[in-house]
Amino acid sequence: MTGKFDIQQTFRTVLAGGSELECAWLACAESPCPTIVFLHEGLGSVAMWREFPAQLCVALGCNGLVYSRQGYGRSAPLAAPRRVDFMHREAALVLPAVLEAFRIDEPILFGHSDGGSIALLYSAFHPARPRACVVMAPHILVEEVSITSIAKARCAYEEGDLKERLARYHDDVDGAFYGWNDIWLDPAFRTWTIETLLEAIQAPVLAIQGEDDVYGTMEQIEGIARRVRRASLVKIAQCGHSPHRDQPRMTIEAVRQFLEALADTT
Repeated sequence: MTGKFDIQQTFRTVLAGGSELECAWLACAESPCPTIVFLHEGLGSVAMWREFPAQLCVALGCNGLVYSRQGYGRSAPLAAPRRVDFMHREAALVLPAVLEAFRIDEPILFGHSDGGSIALLYSAFHPARPRACVVMAPHILVEEVSITSIAKARCAYEEGDLKERLARYHDDVDGAFYGWNDIWLDPAFRTWTIETLLEAIQAPVLAIQGEDDVYGTMEQIEGIARRVRRASLVKIAQCGHSPHRDQPRMTIEAVRQFLEALADTT
């Protein structure tokens, strides 16, 4: 995918939440411009986004920041098992420190899966900060379909080739996988929800869900629409849990239209 903008990518580490985190900064040739902050899924990392952040930034003429949370990619490994409130802590403590390190005041948050939940939580904790919030396949509550698919992922990791495939992207592949899988399969996590917190969100939200997502139903984004005043939904056919991989052009076009509509109203 091409656009009228060029992107230069640089890598650095930042200290946030007490850990060194790998970051990639995508600089747009046009300045000043908004910054999109990419928040990855439960098994993601900087590298696992592949070319999508650059494609989106080029299409929109935005800067981009991509970082790997602790325990993922080339960031510091986990020092202890994740707790039930790990997404709340990421939104309250780590993401603000990352934004401060890059001097980003009004981010466009772009979160996938667990990263989408973190984006929503940050938007609830800091209602005046985000310029906008885009979430793909977010989780606002735990569904049985999610638990079933995450249990299947454990079998694929321990008995199939998932570990080998993930090892290309994570320095501590066991820490990355079990740090995510163990907490999601913990019985204490079954009652996890962020539904009531969504009502504090003031930023406009675009929620995208694939119709074939095996990790969540449409209730995940329809629940957002019921609770967030400025919410728009996009449901994509022939698309699973990763719209940016399964339907990248449709995803980019949906984000473009969403942000252009916001610009027309300001």
